Amino acid sequence: MSQATATPVSSPAPRRALVTGASTGIGAATVRLLRAHGWEVFATARRSQRLAALSEETGCAWGAADLQQPADVARLVEQVQADGPVDAIVNNAGGALGADPVAEGSVEEWATMYERNVLAALRITQAFLPQMRERGGDLVFLTSTAAHDTYPGGGGYVAAKHAERIIANTLRLELVGEPVRVIEIAPGMVATAEFSLNRYHGDKDRAAAVYAALPNRWWPRT
Repeated sequence: MSQATATPVSSPAPRRALVTGASTGIGAATVRLLRAHGWEVFATARRSQRLAALSEETGCAWGAADLQQPADVARLVEQVQADGPVDAIVNNAGGALGADPVAEGSVEEWATMYERNVLAALRITQAFLPQMRERGGDLVFLTSTAAHDTYPGGGGYVAAKHAERIIANTLRLELVGEPVRVIEIAPGMVATAEFSLNRYHGDKDRAAAVYAALPNRWWPRT
């Protein structure tokens, strides 16, 4: 009798994600989590040294890019797509600068926050949306509770996060019936190593004071 030959069952290819703002904080944590769940991840941010260290730790691929620069975005897209399509985009890049009242806010800082939080997400989304509309995928926007309300001294950051949220809300309406899932994640206060430090222009005491009243608080020292 001849023996039947079993047909080998191939494992599905790992899913791929692009994570922006991945050099620190929520972005780096997202890379670690996705890698722990077996995803292939491409991490991007402006700082090469931090991305290289994250790659050494997690095995992610990486490429440095300033998402405020269209030429950098174009180069990044080419680099990511060289290894195939992506299944998820995590638009995490952003941040706050300053906490001045509207009457005294820096126009330059407001413009930078809009570039980093809104236009960076728009550029990345537009670059990868065509392939997602063809084969499906997830578009994730890391906004903030600041995208849903406001507070004194937060005008510039709040305005930027509201604008980023509207990209996600509008896309949901425009992509009805298509295989793209649009997800907004709006964290509250998160004590990362750099968010408040950057906001207060390197003032460590002022940055740490933001989290001082929180129960079970944790303040990163590195």
